[in-house]
Amino acid sequence: MKLHVVHVVYWLRVAGLENGVVNLINRLHTRQKHTVLCIEDIGPLAERLPADVEVVNLSRLRSRNRLFAVRLAAVLRKLNPDIVHSRNWGCVDAVVAARLAGIRVSIHGEHGRDAADPQGLNSRRRLIRRMLSPLVTRFVTVSDDLRRWLVDYVGIRADKVLRIHNGVDLDRFSVGERDEGRKALGLASTDVVVGAVGRLDPVKDHATLLEAFARIPDRPPNWKLVIIGEGALRPQLEARVARLDLEGCVHLLGERSDVPLLMKGLDLYVISSIAEGISNTLLEAMSTGLPVVATRTGGNPELAEEGRNAKLVAVGDADAMSCALSEYLQDSELRARDGRASRQRIIESFTLERMADEYDRLYNSLSGRATS
Repeated sequence: MKLHVVHVVYWLRVAGLENGVVNLINRLHTRQKHTVLCIEDIGPLAERLPADVEVVNLSRLRSRNRLFAVRLAAVLRKLNPDIVHSRNWGCVDAVVAARLAGIRVSIHGEHGRDAADPQGLNSRRRLIRRMLSPLVTRFVTVSDDLRRWLVDYVGIRADKVLRIHNGVDLDRFSVGERDEGRKALGLASTDVVVGAVGRLDPVKDHATLLEAFARIPDRPPNWKLVIIGEGALRPQLEARVARLDLEGCVHLLGERSDVPLLMKGLDLYVISSIAEGISNTLLEAMSTGLPVVATRTGGNPELAEEGRNAKLVAVGDADAMSCALSEYLQDSELRARDGRASRQRIIESFTLERMADEYDRLYNSLSGRATS
């Protein structure tokens, strides 16, 4: 009988954590049985899961009363998995529910922090994580930065925390088809294009990115910025584009299902977040062979190496970001060199196969089974 893993996520909307879970299940579903429980709602990424993976919407269960962990335990008891794997603050109830359901192995993943607590300093959340620690078999973080935070600040025992970097599909995000990418972007082949992919959320700090792009001195009209993603901040960002007189050279493309193709049409990738775990979109851009301008926060420096494939800047520093963007946009040879280094770094250390194998070993070791 296959090992059965139940993944508890907040939802399967288009975002980095959720994309990583879907990628992992797609790689492991032939080795193990997987079920996904969504606390708030399901979302479009469920369509990318294999047909034999059950996805359960828990939103009605959650809204009925405040004893959500007890009700979730009843669901887990019926499913009777070998492992419950919950992720991030929004799913900590699953740790309690797994213990109430008598499930022996509970894994809790930390993939990043939200805009409400970008540095992870909330004392209440810190206390609850530490109190739940005896119920967690293993904590898994996606970056060394998050591992240090759990051990040094939250107070989790170091031997309970494992770091597994995210990985990217080298075939899905690959170099080539630049002209097709440009057509999908709606831009000319003569444009020099910098792009960002991410939900329009305060933690992504697109406002600083727009300021940085506006401050590039003597910016030619064929230098373009595209932002791919949707979110509540769209009206504010559109207003900022107009206020900075960037209409015509900045394009907010909304949520797109063809991100691998769109990335092929970029010349440079930028990530302006104030906090990150390990950015899947950064991995995808590097796999596409793009040089990177990134904020020096979270796991970004673990992926993007200053002087090899990237320029790193301080969070919120629009002037430094503007200079970094300008240097790359002016120098096609530098972009090509650092883009090749980005792709090579992914091949060496951040493939999807490597990530899946590490989780496979973890699941099997904690359940007492031999590694596949």
